[in-house]
Amino acid sequence: MIKHFKVPTVLSSISTVVLVSGMALASVSVPKQHWSFSGMFGTYDRAAAQRGFQVYQEVCSSCHSLRLVNYRHLAALGFSMEQIKAISGEAEVADGPNDEGEMFTRPAKPADKFVSPFANNNAARTSNNGAFPPDLSLMTKARPGGPDYLYAILTGYAEAPDGVTVPEGMNYHSYFPGHQIAMAAPLDDDAVEYQDGTKATLVQMTTDIVTFLSWAAEPEMEERKSMGIKVLLFLIVFSGLLFAVKKKVWADLH
Repeated sequence: MIKHFKVPTVLSSISTVVLVSGMALASVSVPKQHWSFSGMFGTYDRAAAQRGFQVYQEVCSSCHSLRLVNYRHLAALGFSMEQIKAISGEAEVADGPNDEGEMFTRPAKPADKFVSPFANNNAARTSNNGAFPPDLSLMTKARPGGPDYLYAILTGYAEAPDGVTVPEGMNYHSYFPGHQIAMAAPLDDDAVEYQDGTKATLVQMTTDIVTFLSWAAEPEMEERKSMGIKVLLFLIVFSGLLFAVKKKVWADLH
């Protein structure tokens, strides 16, 4: 027997779930961190972002996609075109059809978007015990607290307090809503060997990957801030000129 649900009831249930989830995320208090890109004059630390990209490639990319970023965008972080071609060439993308009408795979090009680790969402869930690893393209903008939240997620794993039972397949977390998270701690000291010789501590890697993902989410930030400063300077000068004109025009009436 097919059950018919009233649309308002279903929509109400969905709205309730979304609202509760949003309230849970919003209620999480995470420590504030200092970021090079914070504030009106903040800019991305290119060295940190490049190291963060290495962390993403070697640790995060096996589960998390970055589907809104093209390989060629890495040029903004200081990567040469030769480096970008080498990076993109390590991945394969589906293409076609060819002259015979068949699909084929080829090495990715700089113009391609980052290749996702899974063919589809169901494959991603199957490989992660039912948990879906979210895309990281906009992660620092999609969560309350932004970079601070992501930093807390990567560094907040801890032993469960006495009396707290963590179900199988879950991990205790100091900041995640409910204090239980399906993702195991992805980073630990020396998880990668930095190409520039920087010591790969947990704090260092977390700072670097958050810097990289912040850039990925908002690559136009520096240009936007630069334009904002120019507009403010223009308005200050323009206001001064208007005041001088006003004084000149009304001088005879005083």
